[in-house]
Amino acid sequence: MDIKRLENILSGISVQNVPNADVEVVNNTLLTMIGKGRQGAVFHYTNDICVKVFGNEEDCEREYYALSLGQQTTLLPRVYAKGKLYIAMEIIKGVDLREYLQSQPLTEELSAKLIDMLITFKKIGYERIDHHKRQIYLQEDGSLKVIDVARTVWRDRVYPYPRKLINSLGKEYKEVFLSHVQALSPDLYEEWQNFIRMEELSRHIYEIILKQKSNKKTLKKLSEKNLIVDNEKKYVLQLEGLMYKVFKEEWIKTMLARGTDPEVVMEKIDEYWDKREQSFEKNYPVKERSKKNKDKRSRRYEGYSYDDRKKDRHHSKGHHDKDRKRHKHEKDKKRHKR
Repeated sequence: MDIKRLENILSGISVQNVPNADVEVVNNTLLTMIGKGRQGAVFHYTNDICVKVFGNEEDCEREYYALSLGQQTTLLPRVYAKGKLYIAMEIIKGVDLREYLQSQPLTEELSAKLIDMLITFKKIGYERIDHHKRQIYLQEDGSLKVIDVARTVWRDRVYPYPRKLINSLGKEYKEVFLSHVQALSPDLYEEWQNFIRMEELSRHIYEIILKQKSNKKTLKKLSEKNLIVDNEKKYVLQLEGLMYKVFKEEWIKTMLARGTDPEVVMEKIDEYWDKREQSFEKNYPVKERSKKNKDKRSRRYEGYSYDDRKKDRHHSKGHHDKDRKRHKHEKDKKRHKR
């Protein structure tokens, strides 16, 4: 591939991130835009190659890292080139799982391939193995390909089971898929069911905390149900992450229902859960954890710290924060004059 020619063409494309919306794109080239999302826009380059142009370097690095982890598998697009704000990769053809299931049944063979995909993603180091069915493509030979994998890495809290995939299948196919998992891999099925129960209990606990005064007996009873596992220590961090995800998700819904900007409280929620993680690390020192997990954790945050996340949230609010501060300052001046 002629990198200089590619970069010369891409100099005519500008991609800007927009808070809580798809990127804004200015395309002064002859390349056709295939689609766009929150992180970037994808352009058709050749019959076999597309180029994803990002709004910032962080998102580009993140997706490149995720793609690089899976280059030895057959599940991800092949990467041909990378720049500061772009990745040139294989165009994924075929039919996405969402379209496929509109006319074809979910067979046990297909479910087996989905299970194998999830296991492979866990093996190569993805923190989040979950994907929506529209991101999974069936090829002519029956194999699977997956797109948009950036959010699988550098994640400190995730749902520890394929929640998005399962729910995206719809009620009917969800039950079919889980029945296939139970038949093909009973241990995996039990693990998922455990996390599904944890999520349900987490939501129940959230409702109690939000709507009622602390009922210690009820909370204790619910919490004890969460601890009925073979290896309690193994699930502590995963349960913490699951509780965080549920709490944050439900809290955003609550804030929106009250007409409040949820961004105002997000930083405090993150700070609280970071303290919880530090407490866990104090109780279970690094020497008790495997070197593999230690290396994985340090790699996860490489180039993306908690401070960076706070900066991202700060920048995402943009001029709204400045406007609020200026408005408050003007009100204070008027009050002082009086």
